[in-house]
Amino acid sequence: MIKSMKKYETVEEYLRLQSPQSRRMLKQIRRTIKELVPEAEELISYNMPAFKYLGILAFYAGCRQHIGFYPTASPIVQFKKELEKYQTSKGAIQFPIGEPLPLSLIRKMIRFKKMENIENHYFRTKARG
Repeated sequence: MIKSMKKYETVEEYLRLQSPQSRRMLKQIRRTIKELVPEAEELISYNMPAFKYLGILAFYAGCRQHIGFYPTASPIVQFKKELEKYQTSKGAIQFPIGEPLPLSLIRKMIRFKKMENIENHYFRTKARG
């Protein structure tokens, strides 16, 4: 029988149940995004912490060997060169646990994603009339 996965209700609950090293890194990401986009909504989505501002900004999660950072595909394409040292996929980046987070790069990706969301919102609104 497969053990059912814990369903998180709040970001605080999610963080509390992570390993100390993972929790520290996750809190750094959380604080960085809150500083850059204080108006963003913080929530649990797909059972992990996320931020939304006119659309998703990023998800983030603690894994056994890394922190998963999910800013959607476009920031990964935009910052491909700067992400070369990390394991990436179409919408995910793995930051190894125990290594310093590239906070300046995370800031760049969040600023990029915020502007992309603003532009997309503007064009969606304009298209409706």
